[in-house]
Amino acid sequence: MKEFLLICFFLFSVSFYNIEVKAGDLRIIDGDTIILHGEKIRFSGIDAPELKQTCIKYDQPVYCGILAKEVLLKRIGNKIPTCIKEGKDFYNRFLAECFINESSLSRYLVRSGYAFAYRKYSTKFIKDEEYAKQRNLGIWSMKFKYPWEFRK
Repeated sequence: MKEFLLICFFLFSVSFYNIEVKAGDLRIIDGDTIILHGEKIRFSGIDAPELKQTCIKYDQPVYCGILAKEVLLKRIGNKIPTCIKEGKDFYNRFLAECFINESSLSRYLVRSGYAFAYRKYSTKFIKDEEYAKQRNLGIWSMKFKYPWEFRK
C-alpha cells in the first residue's frame, strides 16, 4: 500500500497538470474531459474526481482525481476515441459519449469505480455505478466526497 501511495504522490507532484497523451490530436485533461482535434469534450452522464481531489484509503490520502485520469489514459492507450456529441454545457464544452473500439469510456470509468453516474443530468450509468459500488471497486474502496460536493 505504501508503494501505491508513493506512486500517487509522485504522479501528483511531478506532473500534476502535464499528464497527457498525444496520439494524433488528443489530450487527456482529467478523468472525464479530453481535447480531441482542438475541441474540449466533457463526457456526458458521468462525473470523475477533480485533479486536486483526494480520497482516503487505509487512513492515507490518495490522489483519486489523478488516479481517475491515469485509468482513462491507460484505457485509451495510443488510440483515438470516437465521440458522439450531445450538445454543449455551461462552459461551452461539447458533451459527448466517447468510445474506444466501440466500448464506452464513460461506462468503463463508472463500472470500474473511477467515475460516478451524474444523476443530476442522466440515468444512463446508474447500473454501472451500482456494479462498482457493490464490489468496492476503485474509489468505492475509499472514503471520498462526490466530485460535485468537492467542487462546492
